[in-house]
Amino acid sequence: MLRSLHWIRVALAACLAAACLIPVSAAASSQTIHLPGAGPARATPVQDTGFLNRQLVFAGVVHRYQVYVPEEWRRNDNRKWPIILFLHGRGERGSEGMWQTQVGLPEAVRDHPERWPFIIVMPQCPLGSFWTDNDHLSMAMEALDQETQEFHGDPDRTYLSGISMGGYGAWELARDYPHRWAAIAIASGGIFWSYEPQRWQRAATLPTEYARAVGHTPIWLFHGTDDPVVVSRQDELMYEAFKSAGGHIRLWLYQGLKHDTWTRAYREPELPRWLLDHRLPPTPQEPPSFAERLLIPLHPPAVKLTTSQIDNLVGEYFDTNGLVALTITWQNERLYAKDRVGQVSDLAAASPTELFYPEGSSLTHLVAERDNEGRITAIVLRDDRHEERWDKRRSTARR
Repeated sequence: MLRSLHWIRVALAACLAAACLIPVSAAASSQTIHLPGAGPARATPVQDTGFLNRQLVFAGVVHRYQVYVPEEWRRNDNRKWPIILFLHGRGERGSEGMWQTQVGLPEAVRDHPERWPFIIVMPQCPLGSFWTDNDHLSMAMEALDQETQEFHGDPDRTYLSGISMGGYGAWELARDYPHRWAAIAIASGGIFWSYEPQRWQRAATLPTEYARAVGHTPIWLFHGTDDPVVVSRQDELMYEAFKSAGGHIRLWLYQGLKHDTWTRAYREPELPRWLLDHRLPPTPQEPPSFAERLLIPLHPPAVKLTTSQIDNLVGEYFDTNGLVALTITWQNERLYAKDRVGQVSDLAAASPTELFYPEGSSLTHLVAERDNEGRITAIVLRDDRHEERWDKRRSTARR
């Protein structure tokens, strides 16, 4: 009897071990969650969204990269998703597969995922290499193909974007695969590579060659007027070439910005909407040619305030915990703002109730709230991500 029980236990253990070895597809697996009093148990599909680690083997070398999958993505709903190939800049090169998610489009997605309903493929260029190397461009395209297949990317809504050195690479892919992209957005890029200065000898003809190859694919360029790394003349030449060739080109020049235009560009709410407005083949309503060149100021023009308007602004502003969050003072004919840790910054007025930091971010501004008698009762700080409200208490801070 004891021997029979022993063999029964052995058999049960073997069955359990075998069950643990059965492979389960992550795509088809599910877990059943049941809480007491919550009704019948429901099967919840297991799927990964957000920033995901990926890799591919290209020319015998393992390349790690990332793909972003929106939270609303579902594997089995047969929905086709717009997809973006994003090429990072020189500073994000490496082999760990993640550093390229820190700046540019990935950073904007983290701040505002609701604005970016796209699958985003983010390959990484190895250290010591450049996106203009043919092998790395081919690797990037293979990553795009791989993720398009896995995550139901829409071939008619496939977009291309790049920053700095990645902008160099994006121009090469735009020229080499002109019919692959529904639209292209490039920040601080160009076709005159900093590591091959002799390309400038072809400045009279090279932009026209790209314009002819790319054709009518819509392109939106962003550049800083004071960029010392990739000079804005690069995009000025591309704009003129596409305009002359009857292409579809937008050029936004950020006045006073240096090399980092991508932070501002990818936070433009219009950019993701503009991308989605374009698909392959072009709609009949889309103009065959379009050219727009805008100079975008970093800040609104400052206005001069009256003495009574200044008196209305000056004072201490308190957060919900009763602590001073902001102190506005007037000294030597200038407005200043002191924050909660004592740092003092210049302050300027766009109107009697709207203030900005002339030496700070163009995305941050202060809006004053007033009562029925016109007295300022609070200041609301707003930037691209959030807002804070601080109540005013009277002060003798003006001197």
